[in-house]
Amino acid sequence: MSALQDVLDEIDAANAKDPTQEDGRPAAQIYGERMSSELARLFPDASEVLQIAARGQHVERWLLPRDSYPMDRPGYFAWRKEQGRRHGARLAGMMSKAGYPSAEQERIGVLLRKEGIKRDAEVQALEDVICFTFLKWYFSPFAEGRDADGLQRIVEKTALKMSPEGRARVLEEFDLPEPFAGAFRD
Repeated sequence: MSALQDVLDEIDAANAKDPTQEDGRPAAQIYGERMSSELARLFPDASEVLQIAARGQHVERWLLPRDSYPMDRPGYFAWRKEQGRRHGARLAGMMSKAGYPSAEQERIGVLLRKEGIKRDAEVQALEDVICFTFLKWYFSPFAEGRDADGLQRIVEKTALKMSPEGRARVLEEFDLPEPFAGAFRD
């Protein structure tokens, strides 16, 4: 078995312990599979480090619940920052065990902390995959019960995170109503 497969299997085993279920399966495991699927579709030549980052972006996320931080905007950003640090450290440990060099272990943290978004092609690719996964699988349930203005702000923030190529592809692949579609036009 390859080092990549060893790490992906370890991520899946860790995420199989997620107590949150979706369709009778651990939600974190499903999320990781969806991320890997979107990465393979959007970036078929992705490096192994990017493949690991996509699969493990939310590794063991439930261990640090959102409500363990203040339920305001600064609390959300502090929680998200800590999650990125934790996920990077956890995946680096898995990569070390599988024999990946230290430079690649450090790189996984850069990707998961989103350092260099808009400047680093792999960080941006990961963000595009995150946004596609959100739009494809999670936006509709997220939108239920939310007001139109709030949803528009979320759509605009999602579009701003994406590359121009990613935004163009969203317009090709999703039948978004106006004004949502407008957020993805340059």
